[in-house]
Amino acid sequence: MKRSYKEEYQYWLDSPALGEEEWKELSAIAEDEKEIESRFFAPLEFGTAGLRGVMATGLNRMNIHVIRWATQAFAAVIKAEGEEACKKGVVVCYDCRLNSERFAREAAGVMAANGIRVRIFDALRPTPELSFAVMHYGATAGINITASHNPREYNGYKVYWSDGAQLPPQHAAAVAAEMGKLDIFHDVKLMSFEEATASGLVEVIGAETDEAFLENVMAMSINKSVVEKVADEFKIVYTPFHGAGYKLVPEALRRLGVKHLYPEPQQMVIDGNFPTVVSPNPENPEGFYLAVDLAKEVGSDLIIGTDPDSDRVGTMVRGKDGEYRTITGNQMGVLLLDYIITARREAGTMPANAAFLKTIVTTNMGREIAEKNGVHVDETFTGFKFMAEKLAEYKREGSYDYILAYEESYGYMMGDYVRDKDAVTASMMIAEMAACYFSKGMTLADALEGLYEKYGW
Repeated sequence: MKRSYKEEYQYWLDSPALGEEEWKELSAIAEDEKEIESRFFAPLEFGTAGLRGVMATGLNRMNIHVIRWATQAFAAVIKAEGEEACKKGVVVCYDCRLNSERFAREAAGVMAANGIRVRIFDALRPTPELSFAVMHYGATAGINITASHNPREYNGYKVYWSDGAQLPPQHAAAVAAEMGKLDIFHDVKLMSFEEATASGLVEVIGAETDEAFLENVMAMSINKSVVEKVADEFKIVYTPFHGAGYKLVPEALRRLGVKHLYPEPQQMVIDGNFPTVVSPNPENPEGFYLAVDLAKEVGSDLIIGTDPDSDRVGTMVRGKDGEYRTITGNQMGVLLLDYIITARREAGTMPANAAFLKTIVTTNMGREIAEKNGVHVDETFTGFKFMAEKLAEYKREGSYDYILAYEESYGYMMGDYVRDKDAVTASMMIAEMAACYFSKGMTLADALEGLYEKYGW
């Protein structure tokens, strides 16, 4: 039976599952009809990207009750796969947002209460590392508590399947259907995080997973010697926008051989309130103002910024006039594609059956570059899960070896160890490419002009 929003509101108010603070929060809106309706008219919709919404108490908001409910439904989908799937378990990851760690621990507790093994990171990590960890540990699924680059009021619940990609539509529909069968307060199995850890069902992972991930990232470098050649003059300013890139991106750049790396100190502070920016989105150039000041101070050509869950990367480059301008996601994609083709040819590591993946909303300049270089092109619907599906098809059929997949929204994927956009690997690759052009007396802005001349405006 579906309750009206007023009945749903009352149902929550009467539930012993609510803590005192939550009860006070809901009581305070008793006279606000609009707010009650907004919070209780329907549940947050579970789609292929999982859940995403504003954090507050209510059915249409992100809170521990909705997290537990979604996790119970996801647990049912995993249990339907059999005993082995429960043993392989899930990997749980989270970003810098308010409540992210708490939500992640709640999800781990519900999975454990359902007899499903959990590996959870000891602290926040980049989203691509979750995709990696699901495959690395042979897990059945992954859960990531993140709202990517949304404003600070938001949080989200992203789900991954055993291939390391976000849930395919049929599995997402199965989770949504399960949620529809369950009562949010009565049908959820609970176990505290402490109890779940003590029971041995929850294992904390950390540095060893980082190391395995970074090994794969560094293996993507095509020409490390070019970085060594310019290391004394070449400079990079980096900002993680208060988020999960703060540790692994600088580490990858240092391992690449970047000596002069300047992380922006205020934005290196992990903080889900994002105190220095209106929006922590690397697609918005105004968020880079502190990094621009630092770049001017140290004389850097290049600024790299990763979003709070470190799956998207944005860059700014110094122009002839000394001002910094954005390189868009599409522009960076064509720069990377051309660089990877050229550098791998020179290194003799270009696969004979190379392919490039793009989505229908991505610039056709990438297609032009690939085709002129004899590289196969495939186009998918918008979203990395579709490009990841294409990749799985290549592997099954042994047809193509992809060298890059990207989307205009500042996301890039390369290598065979992630099935989602990956700002850690992309940052490393962008740094190597910038160093290569630097060795020729060029910035990425100059390189882009060169590509327009070579392939057309």
